[in-house]
Amino acid sequence: MEDRSVLSRTAAPPDETIAYGPGADHVADIRHGTDGESRPLVMFVHGGFWRPEFNREHAGPLGESLAAHGWTVASIEYRRTPGQPDDTIADVSLAMRVIPQRLDDHRGEVIVVGHSAGGHLALWSGHNRGQLGLAGVVALAPVADLRLAYDQGLGDGAVAAFLGAPPTERPDLDPKLLETTTTPITIVHGGRDTIVPVEVGRSYAASHQSARLVVVDDAAHFEVIDPASAAFAVVVAELERLTATR
Repeated sequence: MEDRSVLSRTAAPPDETIAYGPGADHVADIRHGTDGESRPLVMFVHGGFWRPEFNREHAGPLGESLAAHGWTVASIEYRRTPGQPDDTIADVSLAMRVIPQRLDDHRGEVIVVGHSAGGHLALWSGHNRGQLGLAGVVALAPVADLRLAYDQGLGDGAVAAFLGAPPTERPDLDPKLLETTTTPITIVHGGRDTIVPVEVGRSYAASHQSARLVVVDDAAHFEVIDPASAAFAVVVAELERLTATR
């Protein structure tokens, strides 16, 4: 049984919500970090198998906690229209270019963090450096291998619904198949994850051996975004590691 309590947990409102483009989904919730000016900006990409019924609201507790740990956090929204993956990719790319320039309280670098389908988008961003100063990617339980996720029918056919086609027709969107990047990549994956099994993360890491794979044996899918869980301390530690090495 997956603990989904973080999805309905409340958080303090963001410090501000800013627009990064013209559309209704081109917005980001900003929480200013207690030590933001000396740290990279954390750009968070929420999950939900790329489906429109899941939005950034459930990422409130994560954003609130990371801001309290020091980072300024921008939790982005993006279009999630089945069969139109290029809209999603365009939105994430636009957000990565625009938002860091709109905010002052970071040191001019970005760490992209994403969960589940958002982890897929974070990995894609790491392989397609759309903005300067990318300090790294931390992908949490990511859909890191679209072919494997498709073959396993994860999320009731979420990959096919997102792409509007089998993943063999869109290798440009499959992180496992992209050229290895110099961007530091870390995957944090729960060993008990039944929604995106850890073998999906392992498959990506096997193809990109410079990537760092951290398996939290006792964690499932949502613990990695839940500040009340022990697994979240691992996520914070990986962010601290990337912050300290730049």
